[in-house]
Amino acid sequence: MRPTLRLRLTLLNGILLVGAGAVLVLLAWLLVSESLHPVDELRAGSTVTLQDGTSQEALTWQTAMVAQASRELLIKGFSALLAVGVIGVALAYAVAGRALRPLHYVTQTAQRLGEETLDQRIRYSGADDEVAELARTFDAMLDRLAAAFDSQKRFVANASHELRTPLAVMRTEIDVTLSDDEADVAEYRRMAKVVRNASERANGLVDALLVLARSEAQSGRRLVRKMPADLATSAYNALSAVKAEAERLKLNVTTELSAAPVVGDPSLLDRLAGNLIENAIRYNHLLGRLWLRTESVHGQARLIVGNTGFEVEQADVPGLFEPFQRGGWERTGTRGSGLGLSIVRAVCDAHGGTVSAVAQEGGGLEVTVALPAADTTPVVAATASVPRVR
Repeated sequence: MRPTLRLRLTLLNGILLVGAGAVLVLLAWLLVSESLHPVDELRAGSTVTLQDGTSQEALTWQTAMVAQASRELLIKGFSALLAVGVIGVALAYAVAGRALRPLHYVTQTAQRLGEETLDQRIRYSGADDEVAELARTFDAMLDRLAAAFDSQKRFVANASHELRTPLAVMRTEIDVTLSDDEADVAEYRRMAKVVRNASERANGLVDALLVLARSEAQSGRRLVRKMPADLATSAYNALSAVKAEAERLKLNVTTELSAAPVVGDPSLLDRLAGNLIENAIRYNHLLGRLWLRTESVHGQARLIVGNTGFEVEQADVPGLFEPFQRGGWERTGTRGSGLGLSIVRAVCDAHGGTVSAVAQEGGGLEVTVALPAADTTPVVAATASVPRVR
């Protein structure tokens, strides 16, 4: 027999019951042995007359009487102890089985669960004890698992759709061009440009998925790479990379880059700043504004990126950090892959930080990233050479 919890509880109760009974029998035996001394109150040499008429020395009679009483006490006591022990063990086994029945139900439910049966719950309705707490914890865990599976399914479906779109565009362009017997070099050049743009979009989506997977893999764990970095430097480099696009939209860019030292993965931090600034430009409008600020306050290094643009409801802001959400644009829209803010959140989680966003009146969004500040001496931010686009 395997040492199940029910068997161990039964054995424990049986040992305690038999042990307590044995102690009581032993105490009773000692008490009888020490208390039955009536001869002590008689004169030396006294005799007693028994019921059959014979006389016997009092001390001899007392010794025989104590021995007989002790023997009967031990025989009857241990016989009763054996009976009580057997009955007690049987009742303990039954009670333990009844008490552990909800645990067996939890086990059976867990064994039945699969990807298609995550909607089942224990819903324990017994006494509010440890078993009820375990059942509630198990149900809460199932809720989280179901949400994670649903999120994973949506992510896979959206990723498949996003990848299928540029592939379908490339295949359609190639098939149409090849089926045209009168297609000339110009037509083939046009097809090549369409295919190149579609392949760049697919490649960008794959790169974004890899960054997202890498960031989420390190969330809540120790970073693979930990080096001194500065959010101001990352923001400056990211802004320099999109300077041409900002000038094309004639954006009013204001910057206030103070030192914001952190310790983390520099490439992920660069991607974080790059995604925020690229989104601030991509979802802006002509002659709009973009403001950028870094600071180190209260043990936190902060990066604030804000922009004007289309109106966003504050209630819809949390959904923007989910994969493939583009802030009102359709999932098949042309503006990015919808993974920018998801990567930002994953990078923040990997570095033990937080990210929040506030919808702006009149349109636009302001995103604040807060990471644990480095304990080392902060590096000097390159605020003097930050490009300012007017």
